[in-house]
Amino acid sequence: MNKLMLGIPKGSLEKTTAEMFAKAGYKIAISSRSYFPTIDDDEIECMLIRAQEMSRYVEKGVLDCGLTGYDWIEENGSDVIEVAELVYGKVGRKPLRWVLAVPEGSDIKGPADLEGKLIATEAVGMTKRYLERHGVTADVEFSWGATEVKPPKFADAIVEITETGSSLRANNLDIIDTLCESTTRFIANKAAMENPFKKAKIKQLAMLLKAVLAAEGKVGLMLNVMEQNLDSLLKQLPALERPTVSHLAEDGWCALNTIVDEHVVRDLIPELITAGATGIVEYPLNKIVS
Repeated sequence: MNKLMLGIPKGSLEKTTAEMFAKAGYKIAISSRSYFPTIDDDEIECMLIRAQEMSRYVEKGVLDCGLTGYDWIEENGSDVIEVAELVYGKVGRKPLRWVLAVPEGSDIKGPADLEGKLIATEAVGMTKRYLERHGVTADVEFSWGATEVKPPKFADAIVEITETGSSLRANNLDIIDTLCESTTRFIANKAAMENPFKKAKIKQLAMLLKAVLAAEGKVGLMLNVMEQNLDSLLKQLPALERPTVSHLAEDGWCALNTIVDEHVVRDLIPELITAGATGIVEYPLNKIVS
């Protein structure tokens, strides 16, 4: 039987990824004792792999597809197909940045000032390519962690990942450049995308995962309104594209169905009632397929 080998990122994205797949309709059960989660689809086999390594195994064909950060694709220089960008993370939904940071008051003001300096980072390949682009020769040392504390005693500068920069500021570091912005990507092996079964399966997964993220922070609203109040109510009602309007069995009444941002509902519902809406129902969304 045809099987799709799917890589699930182990570590910080593990739980969030399983939750996203659940909303997409796939139940993934992860055991602390196994690197092979079960999934309720006989055509898919899962394996837990660190995001840092995912693109290498997808490129080699050990995995047909997987989820990893754009930064690790760049770091590994992997030749893979990016099927979809999926902006999600452990906590936030903002892109992460790999930045060049130096101690406050440092003489290093830009990449040219790194000549002959020592840079500590987990992203060695990315940093070396950055230096090459700027024509700078410097020592790049792999950091096993706690990179923020290394300057100035153990390194002149660091290249580190950040979302808000708060941890860097707390360690008296200034950001002087950005090497890379990263979001999660759903990637595929080139040969797998030549296989009709695997390509169709990968495209299906990508569509559903994107639909899950599109539904985040949104809810559905159903309501009734008299036809004579319809135009004024529509002016109050934001919609994903346009509301669905249908006539009710009772003459002179319409039913509306639309999608709105969840954070506006508390202010929107009173406005809709004032505009003549009745029978308002709010309901959660798992997916929006556009």
